[in-house]
Amino acid sequence: MMLAVHQFNTSGAGQDAANSRNHTWMLGDNMSVVDERVFAYKPTDPTAAGLSMTLGILSNIIALFILAKAYARMRRRSKATFLLFASSLVATDFAGHIIPGALVLRLYLVPDSYASSDALCQFLGGCMVFFGLCPLFLGCAMAAERCLGVTRPLLHSALVTSTRTKLSLAVIWLFALCVALLPCFQLGAYGMQYPGTWCFIKVDSDTTASDVIFVLLFSGLGLTSLGVSMVCNTTSGLTLVLARLRKRTYNRRAKSHDIEMVVQLVGIMVTSCICWSPLLIFGMISVTKSYSNCEVDLQYYKQLMVLGVRLASWNQILDPWVYILLRRAVLRKIYTIAKGQSNLKGSTFRRWEISSLQGSEKMAVNRV
Repeated sequence: MMLAVHQFNTSGAGQDAANSRNHTWMLGDNMSVVDERVFAYKPTDPTAAGLSMTLGILSNIIALFILAKAYARMRRRSKATFLLFASSLVATDFAGHIIPGALVLRLYLVPDSYASSDALCQFLGGCMVFFGLCPLFLGCAMAAERCLGVTRPLLHSALVTSTRTKLSLAVIWLFALCVALLPCFQLGAYGMQYPGTWCFIKVDSDTTASDVIFVLLFSGLGLTSLGVSMVCNTTSGLTLVLARLRKRTYNRRAKSHDIEMVVQLVGIMVTSCICWSPLLIFGMISVTKSYSNCEVDLQYYKQLMVLGVRLASWNQILDPWVYILLRRAVLRKIYTIAKGQSNLKGSTFRRWEISSLQGSEKMAVNRV
């Protein structure tokens, strides 16, 4: 995904937009008219975008180092499978932060670069779709794998192998790439989005039936992945809780690994839902409103899309911190600190009760 869309200079934009003319771009074999008003806003300062990109790069590098180190010393096959999925997810996030981010920084440095070359816009739009679907698909696959491992461990041992895991990763990346390349087969189109700093599926102007289908496909796949992840993670969590309540005898080390993985998956799911749901939902609303020519203020929906892409751009930054912070070592320290604070409060409360009781007894004796 691309970097967050930051502040722009809007002075005089209204007058420029009122006097603007239509600008024609060639998209493959089709002629698509793009309103020049998207170029009325120009990026003024690349500092915020550069800092965001730097933070994302550092976060992903740290997470990759931690995951690679854990994968190298891991001997349990189920944990190794999870780490392979997790490493692939972080690597995808890293690439999704670097490639579109570099294109956005290019726009800051050369504001008219997209106006002179439509190929850049098409490539950025494809990256938005590909690097948007991949993390959602990978999170869904990880949740399904863990759900099978927790609820049906014997079946999981028989079905899940390293070779099949790598094959699943290849299928996920290939499927996301096929979806991103659909505009090459005249299903949907990519175009410059308000305020002229990113490219995505056409959702706010000159939309066609194929654009509607493309947006609904993209959003439907994303929301379905989030839904499946939620169901699988809920099932895994409930299974572990019920096993704890029934006091079943499990290998202590295996159970701690399962709890760690489920906690991390819940973190991934919550992060993805917060970051991606707005863009997926706003995209469907915007394209249907635009296609049906409803008497609504499309500017409002354009601003919603900007908000959605800002939130989505944080997914690649926050995902790595799920693995950095929600590891067993960190969770154990948090638990120890919390337990220590609880014991301290309990001992203080007990001392307060004893001293209060002794004071009351002295008062009763004095009265007698």
